[in-house]
Amino acid sequence: MHPDRISSVPLYIQIVESIKEKIRSGEWVVGTRLPSQRDLAQSLGVNRSTISLAFDELAAQGLIHSAYGRGTVVINNTWGLLTQKQPTNWQALIESGSYKPNLAMIRKINDAEFAPDVVRMGTGELAPQLLPNRQTDELLRNLPVSSLSLGYSEPKGDRQLREEIARYVTRFGINAAPSSILIVSGALQALQLISVGLLDHGSTILLEKPSYLYSVNVFQSSGMRFAGVKLDSGGMRVDKLEALKRQYQSSIIYTIPNFHNPTGILMSRKRRQQMLSVSLQARLPIIEDDVYRELWFDSPPPPPLKAMDHAGEVIYIGSVSKALSPGLRVGWVIGPETVIDRLADIKMQSDYGSSAVSQLIVSEFLRTGTYDAHSAFVREKLKIRRDYLIGLLNQYFSDIADWKTPAGGFYIWLKIRPEINLVLLFKNALEQHILLNPGILYDRQSSQYLRLSFSYATLPQMEQAVRQLRGLILEVQKS
Repeated sequence: MHPDRISSVPLYIQIVESIKEKIRSGEWVVGTRLPSQRDLAQSLGVNRSTISLAFDELAAQGLIHSAYGRGTVVINNTWGLLTQKQPTNWQALIESGSYKPNLAMIRKINDAEFAPDVVRMGTGELAPQLLPNRQTDELLRNLPVSSLSLGYSEPKGDRQLREEIARYVTRFGINAAPSSILIVSGALQALQLISVGLLDHGSTILLEKPSYLYSVNVFQSSGMRFAGVKLDSGGMRVDKLEALKRQYQSSIIYTIPNFHNPTGILMSRKRRQQMLSVSLQARLPIIEDDVYRELWFDSPPPPPLKAMDHAGEVIYIGSVSKALSPGLRVGWVIGPETVIDRLADIKMQSDYGSSAVSQLIVSEFLRTGTYDAHSAFVREKLKIRRDYLIGLLNQYFSDIADWKTPAGGFYIWLKIRPEINLVLLFKNALEQHILLNPGILYDRQSSQYLRLSFSYATLPQMEQAVRQLRGLILEVQKS
């Protein structure tokens, strides 16, 4: 779509024809929102006035329409103009779908994360230099060809992997047969399967507030409601749960007890015991999302809720995405066998099983002890990164923000003292090639918070970003 400056055809006409071709080919269907004039001018390397001329010409041809507050959208295509028939309104069909789209800010974050010049200060994944590329290569080279199956796995996942996971989780107190384990394509798929397979439409999820779950629509798309429960230094305030249970009859608890996303809080052992007690008394089942367990820095976290569960009240979710590799897309669900059977049936209907190659790789990491060795390496590096970021905050933010040092995980939950427009800060920071995760993604009331991550950006990038971020915050405060 980049215009040819040597051509005798005016730049704005070239842009008009490029956009018309996208509309004609169906790439931009009726209802598609076009990029803003400013963004389009920047991406094409032309003046904004050139884009304005192109939009005026397209509007004159009846192809697009601009409205205040809605931006510029496609309203027709050339086929529709020739036949005088109304073309298929794909946008209307998109909006009528049951699965809700990501929040607009989340979509911007997802796009910006792949820009090579952006410093990712909110990303919840390991930096490329912390991924086990060499170890994976060695494991695959040493595997006999006969062990590699490129066919479908069993409905619950590769048997050998489930056996390795069963052995792995015994070290922190969970006793589960392979038949009670389901392999999933990451923890998010586990939540999706639970939402459609176990919960009634209109059920209520009792969860920490703020929570990562507010930033995705996996439960809302299934007709679920959220009821937020406040956090303190020990984790979720479980003394609030029974009252919420009475208010919302059909409900379930969702919790991230270890190095909570986004606050980094570690739930105490006592609080875990209290939660299980309330769960039994109020008949409140629990979804325990334990994907950050291996990311402790000084001492391992308390046993999982599942390890203390003797009544089958807890559905446990684990994953290798945080300590090993997000790209392998391997996680697991542990629960009563009847529950696992139900979720496995739904998974087979949706994708016919997770990647056989990824399952084999994870199985070998667990079997050979390479997963333990790599997890220790990641903990060491993450602790260095955490301490470095804390040092930067002490240097640049001690007078304008508050935070607590997390005992593990990826995140620092930063509270900015001066009142600011967080959306404007996000926008201004992105223009400076700094990508942030504002607190409002995890709780609408967290408009003074940022989720800062120390897992992805390099140390020099962190230093540059924190220094620039201080200036951006002070600028937004003034405006």
